[in-house]
Amino acid sequence: MKHSDNPGALAPKLVPIIICGGSGTRLWPVSREAFPKPFMRLADGQSLLQKAYLRAAALPHVTDIMIVTNRDTYFLVKDDCAEVKVDGVQIGYVLEPVARNTAAAIAAATRIAREHYGDEAVLLVMPADQLVEDVASFSIAVETAARAAQENGIVVFGIQPTRAETGFGYIEIDERPESAVAVAPVRQFVEKPVAEVAEQFLAGGRHLWNAGMFCFTPGTMLAELDVHAPGIAEQILPAVDAASVSESNDSFTVELDAAAFKNVESISIDYAVMERSKNVSVVACSIGWSDIGSWKAISELSQPDANGNRVEGTVALHDVSDCYIRGENRVIGALGLRDLIIVDTPDALLVADRNRTEDVKAIVSQLKRAKHESCALHRTVHRPWGTYTVLEEGERFKMKRIVVKPGASLSLQMHHHRSEHWIVVQGCADVVSGEKTVQLQPNESTYIPAGHKHRLTNPGVLECILIEVQCGEYLGEDDIVRFEDLYGRLKAPAASA
Repeated sequence: MKHSDNPGALAPKLVPIIICGGSGTRLWPVSREAFPKPFMRLADGQSLLQKAYLRAAALPHVTDIMIVTNRDTYFLVKDDCAEVKVDGVQIGYVLEPVARNTAAAIAAATRIAREHYGDEAVLLVMPADQLVEDVASFSIAVETAARAAQENGIVVFGIQPTRAETGFGYIEIDERPESAVAVAPVRQFVEKPVAEVAEQFLAGGRHLWNAGMFCFTPGTMLAELDVHAPGIAEQILPAVDAASVSESNDSFTVELDAAAFKNVESISIDYAVMERSKNVSVVACSIGWSDIGSWKAISELSQPDANGNRVEGTVALHDVSDCYIRGENRVIGALGLRDLIIVDTPDALLVADRNRTEDVKAIVSQLKRAKHESCALHRTVHRPWGTYTVLEEGERFKMKRIVVKPGASLSLQMHHHRSEHWIVVQGCADVVSGEKTVQLQPNESTYIPAGHKHRLTNPGVLECILIEVQCGEYLGEDDIVRFEDLYGRLKAPAASA
């Protein structure tokens, strides 16, 4: 890996590291395992990940950003970043083969960053699923934290609380901050408090919300890991050393070794290092921060109407007040409702008490126990080559709408238990089926028997849209054998196309 040239930057070099993981169970049914919270689109059309990327790229002198994500969501990350790409900013992707919490993610990213940017760089760890609305104040807080990180070890970001919040962890300091952006030693980290204690924290002024953002140099963090979490420090080494690395003009990708990484302990960076270290300070700041941790938090991002309602989508309301209603493709009618959250998607509907949205994860847990696919997949599923949407299914048949990006290709594959009929309705498709190759135009079709190797490629400059009809005794997405794949999924768990 090569060091990036940046002659105009001030020393030290600042490198934001965006941690893009998690499942966001409290934001079901929009956030799901295969399409988690960072990829949710807000009312302005941007995802939380895109906002984090743009926020990092806007910091002074930043020319390099790293993003740590799961291998399975790599293509979603790349698509989101490409949509809002900032010229002159290189992205380094670190791919985790399995989820191992934030300590492993930060340890791996820190080792890679030290190799790529040097030991004197200052790393800024940012979760991808948070919102910061005061970007100017954020930039000042980062500059303050970066300077302190050079002198005082690890610097965490503490948010000046605006209410008695029981859903956040807190950072205790010795006395109330004297300015809007101030650095102070951390006295202790405090778990999520009960309501009465949260009120005391708010009144006392010595407790800040823990934003889960950190500044440090690679040498500092790796030294702290060696002292407080030596197991993780040792286990990360082979995963990084045996990683698969690729580079292009404006990005690099490091795929951590799966066999080594799965042995790393799963623990948060807070438990592994922050709560144990004596080398941690906090920058107290007010930056318009929200962790977007519940539907109540989402609802508060938009302005209410005269009745206190916040609405996204097409609705018809009568005698409704203080509700958040979000829909996609259907009209939602509501009558005589108070203090509810209603979130409608094509295959799942959430109706919740506005003040109990933290408990949505209990619904997801119940669906998981029942092995219901709505906790993992949407009706429209994203793949590296495009999307598919299940239109209809029944005993021994399933219909899908498949959209293939220009130049993209499904894997060369075979199904044991089903045949498929493809009908192109837009664009064109090159199809390999068995020993023959055909090109399909709109309103043309082909039949693929079970057991035949086949592949579809979109050779055009427009999206290719087709209708797929599956017939067979078993139609599960795991009935697939891959022989070739452009997206490195031959070793990955079975998934559709």
